[in-house]
Amino acid sequence: MPFGGGNKCGCCQKTVYFAEEVQCEGKSWHKSCFLCMVCKKNLDSTTVAVHVDEIYCKSCYGKKYGPKGYGYGGGAGILSMDTGEGLGIKPEEYVPYRPTYYRNAQKFANRPGSSEVCPRCGKTVYAAEKVIGGGNSWHKSCFRCAKCGKGLESTTLADRDGEIYCKGCYAKNFGPKGFGFGQGAGALSHAQ
Repeated sequence: MPFGGGNKCGCCQKTVYFAEEVQCEGKSWHKSCFLCMVCKKNLDSTTVAVHVDEIYCKSCYGKKYGPKGYGYGGGAGILSMDTGEGLGIKPEEYVPYRPTYYRNAQKFANRPGSSEVCPRCGKTVYAAEKVIGGGNSWHKSCFRCAKCGKGLESTTLADRDGEIYCKGCYAKNFGPKGFGFGQGAGALSHAQ
């Protein structure tokens, strides 16, 4: 204990006395200072997440330091337009998605003495970045739906004429049309 009372608060740097002390990661805090650094919610041992010397609620910590991208942070059925600027996160610059330009990629891939070529970008696909789908080898970054640009996995893709699509875009563009096939009043639509 430093001279002059108790330990210093991790937030306000004032002396923390036993009756008002909360300990976390070997530091002492006033109960009134033990708040999320972003949203200022009161924290306890089950809701705190620590990053270096900063404390957050699990929600703000996940938004600031957790994984980013499709399928993270929102939960089922949630659409959030929050870019995270309030957390100090710079929004990613939008890069327009480009579909495959090399319709017959096999003629490039079978050249003698060369390796496989990605049908989307036309560049060589090395083993460390190779994903196989739709009968072709793709870069991980090119393995996306040709319509909406959503990242794909081997279980979520549908292929047609050498191009790959997510199941939603494939059904929308090549599946059955009419009443009862997802285009009714209760269906969400994505216009491009």
